[in-house]
Amino acid sequence: MPDVYDLIYDWNRADDEPPGPKKRIQLDDETLRDGLQSPSVLNPPIEAKIRILHLMDALGIDTADVGQPAAGPREYEHTLRLAQETVTAGLRIAPNCAARTVVSDIQPIVDIAERIGRPIEACVYIGSSPLRMDVEGWTLDFLLRRVEEAVTFAVRHGLPVMFVTEDTTRAHPDTLTKLYTTAIYCGAQAVCIADTVGHATPRGAYRVTRFIRELCDRTAPGTRVDWHGHRDRGLDVANVLAAVEAGADRVHGAAIGIGERAGNTPMELILVNLKLLGYIDNDLSRLPEYCETVSRAVGVPIPHNYPVVGRDAFRTATGVHAAAVIKALRRGDVHLANMVYSGVPAHLFGLRQVIEVGPLSGKSNVVYWLESHGYPVTDELVERIFEYAKRSDHILTDAEIEQLIAATASAPA
Repeated sequence: MPDVYDLIYDWNRADDEPPGPKKRIQLDDETLRDGLQSPSVLNPPIEAKIRILHLMDALGIDTADVGQPAAGPREYEHTLRLAQETVTAGLRIAPNCAARTVVSDIQPIVDIAERIGRPIEACVYIGSSPLRMDVEGWTLDFLLRRVEEAVTFAVRHGLPVMFVTEDTTRAHPDTLTKLYTTAIYCGAQAVCIADTVGHATPRGAYRVTRFIRELCDRTAPGTRVDWHGHRDRGLDVANVLAAVEAGADRVHGAAIGIGERAGNTPMELILVNLKLLGYIDNDLSRLPEYCETVSRAVGVPIPHNYPVVGRDAFRTATGVHAAAVIKALRRGDVHLANMVYSGVPAHLFGLRQVIEVGPLSGKSNVVYWLESHGYPVTDELVERIFEYAKRSDHILTDAEIEQLIAATASAPA
């Protein structure tokens, strides 16, 4: 029996494509900070946040933004509890915190790091585009003074620093050069490109990441480069992949894409795509649990047609599609069944193909449903269910099919 991948000509891996990364791509989860800035989400209780943090850890996510503690007493307390949990529960995931480039925002992170006894990365951010500078009345000299003061303070107090330029994808190269080099010279160990309003196309994401990658390599080799994207134009996942190809070391996302406006890049789709490209080898069998837990906690339902974790992602009632899946399953080849009519192998993510019966089904759907539910297959029963489905305007529920089974069994001979 041939390997499934021998049966696929993969245009995604054409010879003229740029080579994939030679390093492991790191992941930063923004669900519990940037994700909660959505105006439509609930800010869940700390117990739910701790559960989500554990699921991030189970998925092999490297770091989590656990809050912006200067935002208020509740935010401080939740940030502290989440940071403590990484220590007391022995989690592999490391905490980081957001802060404006002002000392008063960074001081609470210093306090929390001292209380838990481990360093916390300070993700200090400031606007960088001409649009933002014009609205705020900022000059470049003002920004540079803010960067120097904030980064120097954080480093002096033992915090690793990631310097973030908001709206990087609409900022001038000369401005970015001065801001990033100042932050690095003051001790920042990492920088972050933020596509704050989802402006970038994949080509733009590649260009700006390549520019910053080369700038960092010239200024201080070993400086980590992050990509943080939003989905305003629906190009978020494509932009992550472009940034990775251009040299980004760590990429950011939030579960089910929650966040301001149209949201952040969905972490689950980053994980799926990096896994399928071979860039990571994380165990993602708990990915549905992660998404469902966040969905319940923040009050945002997952659409039925959502990729991978939506109810319909691996569900079919179309006759020709189901027939191909069923033929593969009858051969005992689950991998083939998961690939013949899907670009995503369901078993890698703790899921499976589901065959339903509806108005577009064939008789093979009916036969498979009966067999998989432990019912005897007879021509009369198959025909009865099949004809009923053809007259229906929806996928039949299990209860409807069971009623038809019962009616057939009780019908006079």
